[in-house]
Amino acid sequence: MTETIVVRKLSIIDRFLPIWIILAMGAGILLGYIYPGIAGIFDRLRIDTVSLPIAVGLLWMMYPVLAKVKYEELSRLRKSYKLFGVSAVLNWIIGPALMFGLAWLTLSDLPQYREGVIIVGLARCIAMVLIWNMLAGGCSERCAALVAINSIFQIFFFAPLAYFYLTFLSSRIAGLQQEAIDISIWDIAKSVLIFLGIPLVAGLITRLALVRRKGKEWYDGKFSPKLGPYALIGLLFTIIVMFSMKGEHILKQPIDVVRIAVPLLMYFFIMFFVSFFLSRAMGFKYDHTTTLSFTAASNNFELAIAVAVGVFGISSGQAFATVIGPLIEVPVLISLVYVSLWLKKKLFTQRW
Repeated sequence: MTETIVVRKLSIIDRFLPIWIILAMGAGILLGYIYPGIAGIFDRLRIDTVSLPIAVGLLWMMYPVLAKVKYEELSRLRKSYKLFGVSAVLNWIIGPALMFGLAWLTLSDLPQYREGVIIVGLARCIAMVLIWNMLAGGCSERCAALVAINSIFQIFFFAPLAYFYLTFLSSRIAGLQQEAIDISIWDIAKSVLIFLGIPLVAGLITRLALVRRKGKEWYDGKFSPKLGPYALIGLLFTIIVMFSMKGEHILKQPIDVVRIAVPLLMYFFIMFFVSFFLSRAMGFKYDHTTTLSFTAASNNFELAIAVAVGVFGISSGQAFATVIGPLIEVPVLISLVYVSLWLKKKLFTQRW
């Protein structure tokens, strides 16, 4: 499979996602420069700690993603308990711990960015991993099942893990040198329940109702693909608002983007290769090895942005760090598709 073939399999939206994000960043900075009072306008109408326009944008961003999840695939996990067990360890133990370590290693002097990067590590992928897995020749059925279980798991595990890493463990590391973040587990859980729970229930109801009425083939073949642009609109709207409020800071300190990118780059590559070679050593075939690797290395940047905005605010450094996530993740994961196909030829030829 050539590079051209892989890229052509991506939709226009997915293929140029980093460009759309960069354009949205630029539009936000320009908007903030032309209308300095725009931050007050966006922040005037509030729901708790989140402005109403941003709340709408975040929910708009999450719903299409969760309406695409094939929740009925959860039944397949009963026949793949070994694969599910390995995935659970990679996603909910190794992944968050690795991102936490990298964030402290590279951003110890920038606590807000460090916390944003940690949040990215806690948000396990539930959307674009299906694309990377398909392009690399992974098992679509098992990938869909793992995406479904990750969607459910995040409701229960995201808040406790975020509290553990952001408050409890960080305070132990910071000691007397820095003031550790002090947020309650309810602050995090509230954002997860609003920005993940509401669209998850809506997405589940949408899928069950329309599949029953129109059939699974219609839903996955016609309805589901149309949801992608709406998720992108919600994401880009949120980014424009964020950067309209942080544009001056970004222009003065562009090196911050590079600093945030460093732990993210390290995470994606380390997590992918650790997962790949661990899965191969455990005897998984190529399609399952690839599925485990991409589900472990990818992250749910939509949820990360929503939680950072909900807990810390739209203009926070934490929220800014989460926006850099998809900007880095998309090109890196595309490159790892080629790496995976190359490793298939080198390591799995005799197993097929």
